[in-house]
This record gives sequence, C-alpha cells and structure tokens, in this order.
Amino acid sequence: MKKTGWMAAVLTVLLALAAFSAASADVVINEVMASNGFYENGEAYDWIELYNDGKNTEDLSGWYLSDSKKDPLKWSFPKGTRLKSGAYLTVFCTGEDGKDPGKGNTFYTGYSISASGETLILSDAEGTEIQRVKVPEQYGCVSWGKPARDGEYGFFENPTRGKKNDDRAYSGRVAAPVLSGKGGFYSGSVTVKAEGPEGAVLRYTTDGETPTEKSKVFPAEGLTLKKTTPLRVKAFREGAVSSETESATYFIDDDPRTAIVSLITDDKYLFNRKTGMLVKGTGSIPNYSKGFEYPVHIEYFNAEGTREISQTGTMTCSGHSARINSQKSIALYARKSWGAEKFVFNPFPTRNYTEYKSLLLRAANSDYSATRLRDIVASSLAEGQGILYQDHVVIQVYINGQYWGHYNLREKINKHFVAAYEGVTDPDQIDRIDILARTGRDEFLQNGDNKDWLALCDFCKKNKLTDPENLKRVEAELDIDNMFTHAAYEIILGNVDFTNVRLYRVPGGKWKYLLFDVEACWRGLDKTPIEYYIKPVSAKIQGFRHEPLNALLQVPEYRDRFLRRVSELLSTVFRWDHVETRFNEVIAQLEPILPRHISRWKNMKLENWKKNIRATKYYARVRPKEIPKLLKAAMKLTAEEMEEYFGETLRLLEETNTLKE
Repeated sequence: MKKTGWMAAVLTVLLALAAFSAASADVVINEVMASNGFYENGEAYDWIELYNDGKNTEDLSGWYLSDSKKDPLKWSFPKGTRLKSGAYLTVFCTGEDGKDPGKGNTFYTGYSISASGETLILSDAEGTEIQRVKVPEQYGCVSWGKPARDGEYGFFENPTRGKKNDDRAYSGRVAAPVLSGKGGFYSGSVTVKAEGPEGAVLRYTTDGETPTEKSKVFPAEGLTLKKTTPLRVKAFREGAVSSETESATYFIDDDPRTAIVSLITDDKYLFNRKTGMLVKGTGSIPNYSKGFEYPVHIEYFNAEGTREISQTGTMTCSGHSARINSQKSIALYARKSWGAEKFVFNPFPTRNYTEYKSLLLRAANSDYSATRLRDIVASSLAEGQGILYQDHVVIQVYINGQYWGHYNLREKINKHFVAAYEGVTDPDQIDRIDILARTGRDEFLQNGDNKDWLALCDFCKKNKLTDPENLKRVEAELDIDNMFTHAAYEIILGNVDFTNVRLYRVPGGKWKYLLFDVEACWRGLDKTPIEYYIKPVSAKIQGFRHEPLNALLQVPEYRDRFLRRVSELLSTVFRWDHVETRFNEVIAQLEPILPRHISRWKNMKLENWKKNIRATKYYARVRPKEIPKLLKAAMKLTAEEMEEYFGETLRLLEETNTLKE
C-alpha cells in the first residue's frame, strides 16, 4: 500500500471513531430520582432518565447502565432499543429480581440506586465507558440532573421525567422552617410564629395547598388564626431548591371528644376531576378505583388532644364496592422518601407494638348508614382467641381543616401487619409472607406466593384425610385450630358477606386465617353463612376454598374438636354480658359525635341509627342460641351429640342471652 493510501485509511478510521464518539456522547444521563415518593401504577421506583441531545437516532442495543464501579456492565438494554433525537427514556431501578427489562422508552433493572449517593456508569455495547456521573446524597422526592441550559449537574425544583429539565439546577436545598407552636386545640385564637434559615423567605397557605413562590409571605410578627386552619409554611431562597413543607392543624374552639386524624394535602390530589382520588372523575374507570397514591401530611391527636404523630406520608382510596359512598375509606402509608418510613406510635389498646408502616381510616363501608360499629365490635370479640384481627380506635377526621366525620382507625392488612403479630423481624422473611384473599387464586394474591395453598386445597379435595398419612400432610401445613376458630366466628356472627376471607403464612409456618371485614353480620337468624362453610368437599367453590375444613370434618377427632370449639365460643365470647360490654363501649364514643357526622354527610338520621343499634343488639344476643340447631341440620347431629356438645351451653345461653320481658 502506498503511504498516501495508508494515511488515508487511518484518517478514515479516526474520523469514523470520532464520529461514533461524538454520537455516543450525545446520549447522557439526564436526570436521576434516588428517593422517589411519587407513585405510578402502584409503584414508586427510583429511576434514571437518558436523553439524546444529538441529531440522529441512537441504537442502544446492548448498552450498559450500572450503579457499580466494580461491575460497570451490570445491566444492559435489550436488542432493538433506540433513542430518537431529542427523546427521553426511563430506566426504573426496582430492586426486584426477575423484572422484564422493558421496551420502548420504559425499562426496568433489578438493582436500586442509593439515596446516600453513588456513581452511575453508562457504557456502549462494547463495554466502552460513555459517561460516569457521581451522584451526591439525595433529598427525598427531589430529582438531580443536568439543567436544560448549560451548567453543572444539580438538584431541580421540580422532577421532569420524560420532559425537558428545568433551566437551572442547584447545589442544595433550603432547610425547613420551624413553627413556634405545635398543631393542636386552642380557645379563641392562636398566634403562630415561624423561623427559617438566614436569607430565606417564608411563604404560607391556609387551605391545604403546598406554598409556592407566589404564596403570601409569612408575617414577621406571626399569624393569628381565629378558626380551625391547616397551616403550611415553606422556605424559599435564591440559588437553592425550596424547603420541605412544614404543616400543622390548629383547631380553634373545637372539642375533639375522640381521637382525631388531620390530613393536609393539595386539592389536585383530592377533588380534581382528572387526578383527585376522592372523586369519580370523567373516565370509564372512576378516579377512586385507579389506585392513585399521593403525598399527604398526617397528624394524629389522641382523645386528650395531644399530638402523637405529625409527618408527611402517602394516601390512597381504600375499600371495594364502598368506594362509591360519598365518605370514602383512606389508607395511610409512612414513606421514607417523604421523611419517615414508620409511624412511631401505637394508638391501639390491645397491641403492644411501637410502630406501624400503614394505617386505615375506615368509613364503616357497607355499614356507613346503619350502625357504623358492627365490624369493630364483632372483630374485638376475637381478642385473645388465637386469631389475628384488626384492632380499632373510634376517631374523627379532618381534611384541610374541614370536618370529615366519624371513621374507625384500623390496622391495615399487609405483610407488616402479619409480621408484627407473628413476631417476624427479618426484612427478607417479611417480604416472603404469603397473604391470600378469597379463593387464593392469582387475582387474589396480596403478597408472596399461592402455589402451596392451592396445592393443599386440591389435595384435600382429592384425598381422604381419614388416611393417617394424608392427615399428617394437612396437619403439617395448616393451623387447624385457627381455621376452626375462624369458621366458628363467621358462622356465629352470621357474616353474609362470606367472600371476605383472608389467610396468611409466614416463612416456615402454617397457613392461618385472620378475621376480616365482618360488618355484614348480626343481620338475621337464618343459616347463612353455614351453607358456604359446611358442605361436601366436592361441592362448588363459592367465594373461598371450603375443602380443607370439610375434609377435616370427615375425621372423627377433628369433627369433635370443631364442635367443641364452637360450643366453647358460644358459652364464653358470645355470652350477652360479654358482647354487650363491647357494644356499650363503642356506643358511648359514637353517640356524642354522630349528630355532627350526620350534619356533615346527611347519610342517615340519629333515630334510625338507634333503631339499627337495637336490631343489631337483638341479633347479637339471640343468634348464638340458634347456632346449635343450625349446625344440627348442617352436620346431621344426633340428639345425643346435641346434648354432648351443646347441652350445657344452651342452658347457659338461655340464662344469659334470652331477652327479658
């Protein structure tokens, strides 16, 4: 080859490499969120955004993105990944193994990124490093990245995933202001003062909205409040991201009478027709059924008016068919990205826990215009009986300073709820707790895995448990006494909403039932739900898997144990003197606050409530005496068996549960 030809070839290669390098440099790590609290489709994964600043579409097939200097080729884009000029793509960092890598402009890695700071590395398909970005310690729900105009990477005032970044990025965030007086209860008025960091301007709102740079400046002499007010204050300073929002509710001339939960949040999260979670909205799927999860400031005041928690977390609309009611149930979550990953307090009288991950504000759901107490009274009867149930506190709720009526604060059923009861503390084991609803099929899987449960049910359906070997398998996998207790409660209570069945299993443990949503109880004296619980093993599955219970009832030892358990509960827990005490405790709390609740919602009349209470008490008192007769028919008990199992119990109930003239 001539010298000039050789030089021309080298020059061609160098130019090609330079062109490739320039094109590769056009794809950049544009924005990062390492402590995300904004939920989409039920998840708030950390994310990394890439942007193509060049003029050509880039083929990213086989390119790598990593958070590890030791393993820069940790995760790769699937074949066919292309990023058009001026376009964005998002890589969600899930921390979950086995995720589908994704496609289009949305991808998923199995690793998560640390909010304490780390290095992100982008490499091409040959493993050549394209960009290395050192990400500093992150603020919760604040993104970090490259400003739209030239400048150094920094923090943004607003996350803009999938859109153009802000023109400016900042090196830090302003410290939050401090309010002089805690939220709470005051007579006449209260003057609140606020202090912020040097050079900051404090701005505030009194309607629940997050303050902006256009909000009013907080008065130096303080702000005097003469009516119940949700106060929100935020610090702003040139050259920095605005502070976290300090929020508190000040109740003026308002006698609580019960514990109070106050929620403060932006209107767009509540009532906006497109985004509000408490309204139907305009689409074919109601907003309240879309699973929106939004930030909210949460305060809990005990019955004496002392504030026990004040923190920002998240909220979702909760419940099933009852979401159509005007007063909706609301689930609350402690989220680290918003400040704290736990609610460090315990409002529940029968628990000795010190903290909660989530709470439920239950609006009595299907009982919302009748008694508003069936579920909490009936559930409380499970105390000390070897079955998990949700404890309660009668409360009232305020949203943005507006009275929102009576609610029942409940423990929320999830893996953390089960773990606390069962004493499971290892995070990996907590993640592996199985929680199933109804039949336990995939659509009813709340957490963990359902394969073992479905296999056990099928085994009971196909095999006689009178065979000792078959029985051993069931005894090893199922807490039989717990199941008997659950079935007995449902039958004695007369819960006509028989599909409300939940069960769980901790790693290494047995399947157990928990008592859940029994508000459709104490409505009659007929056999329901016995016909759904006690029936042939081969019968049609209706709402839940009946096979384990009925297969065991074919074993004489367990048939005997079940009947004795029912009799024991009838003669102790469901004696009227015991049940009446639980009723009266709740009624004493409800009666003084219901006039205000009714005035707010206009969903019932006080006199009708009293009539419903009398009727519910009647069924709670009389139904236990009917249970032996109903079981006699369902299980074909002989006269001798009736006397053996229920003779003494019926004579006792005749004394304790018979209505006196």
